[in-house]
Amino acid sequence: MAGKTTDVEILLVEDDDADLELTLHALKQHRLANRIHVARDGEEALRFFENGGRVERLVLLDLKLPKVSGLQVLERLRADERYRTLPIVVLTSSREEPDIERCYALGVNSYIVKPVEFEKFSEAVGKVGLYWLLINEAPHRAQE
Repeated sequence: MAGKTTDVEILLVEDDDADLELTLHALKQHRLANRIHVARDGEEALRFFENGGRVERLVLLDLKLPKVSGLQVLERLRADERYRTLPIVVLTSSREEPDIERCYALGVNSYIVKPVEFEKFSEAVGKVGLYWLLINEAPHRAQE
C-alpha cells in the first residue's frame, strides 16, 4: 500500500468469512455501512495504521485472529498516543473472563460477545454502530 490510506469510519478486523459477511450485512441493513475497511488478521490491522490509514469513528475487533491476536492489536494501539482515544469495540465469540478482564485493562471501550442467531447478531451490530457512529461524541484525534 503506497502513500496514505483514505479515511474510513470503521475498521472491521475479522478473519471468519461468515462473521465478516454477517457484520457487513448488519451494518448495511442498519444503514451504517459508510467507509468500512476490512482487515483479515491482526497483522493486517496493524499494517493499516502503519501505512497511514485513519479510522475516524470505530474499530470493531475480533480477538481470535491469526498472525497477531486481537489482544495484541488492542495493546499496540493503546500504547500509541495517536490511538488512545480511538473507540475500539471487541466483537468476539469468547466469553472467557480472562479475555474480558484483559481487554478492559488494555482500554477497550466495549466488549460484546457475538450472538449466535443472525437476528440477534444483526441487532447487536446495529446498536453498536448506532451508538458509536451516531450518538457518541468522540474527541478530535490527530492520527498523523
